[in-house]
Amino acid sequence: MADFIPASTCAEPPTVTVRHDDSLFSVPLKRIVHLDIILPPDYQASNKVYPVLYLNDGQDLERLRMTTVLDSLYQKKAIQPFVLIAIHAGDRIQEYGTAAQADYMNRGSKAGLYTDFLLTELIPYIKKQYHISVEPAQSVVAGFSLGGLSAFDIVFHHPERFSKAGVFSGSFWWRSKSTADGYRDETDRIMHDLVRKGNYSKGLKFWFETGTEDETSDRNNNGVIDAIDDTLDLMSELVKKGYRYDTDDDHQSDIRYVEIKGGKHNQETWSAIMPDFLTWAFPASERAKD
Repeated sequence: MADFIPASTCAEPPTVTVRHDDSLFSVPLKRIVHLDIILPPDYQASNKVYPVLYLNDGQDLERLRMTTVLDSLYQKKAIQPFVLIAIHAGDRIQEYGTAAQADYMNRGSKAGLYTDFLLTELIPYIKKQYHISVEPAQSVVAGFSLGGLSAFDIVFHHPERFSKAGVFSGSFWWRSKSTADGYRDETDRIMHDLVRKGNYSKGLKFWFETGTEDETSDRNNNGVIDAIDDTLDLMSELVKKGYRYDTDDDHQSDIRYVEIKGGKHNQETWSAIMPDFLTWAFPASERAKD
């Protein structure tokens, strides 16, 4: 369990470059998708191909203090250079979710369209505009809360396009029945069921974070909040599927789990743990191919 420690500030001048892009119109989503692109320090002087992170809820970059976090990591040489594509949310309660199935209130009804957008519109667009890799081993998706559920769903079901998912306080409670209708944890949580019915894909890796103060709900009265229970249960389903969870060796493990003591369901907590995720997703020991 990690303690909640605010992200450190960076005393050096900024080294990353932020570009705002409002030129991509999505046909399936029927809207302009606003993007913020953060380029690494050496991008302008290099022709190499970079790994890429597609980040849901990209409108929250300022609250996440993302440029400060990245500047600090780059100056410490703690991560390899990568391109960050921050995707601003639209109708997030409908566009984020599980592509195969909306929840019992029909939330997530456009999650399939959002997946189509990312695969068929966003990736080709970014590939044309920036020096990014489209290799699965170099492609990561991450998100927060519902955006984390979306990121996991996309990566788990598209191993031919991505290799890593980062989930901050994921909404793995997403369910097909309400508690009033006799909701059962074992069969009614949609993502857990999709994992059970899905396939093991060699090379996929998953990073999960929860905070001990993510919420107060405890459906089964076991003394553990639902956010932690739902995440740990999903990890158990992944292990049953064949993914390795080794708490002593991140290099051998397919799953990393970070539980933050005092961590809340907000951007400040997610910002504080962002360096852990980024050094896991883009370790300095793995350099992008030129």
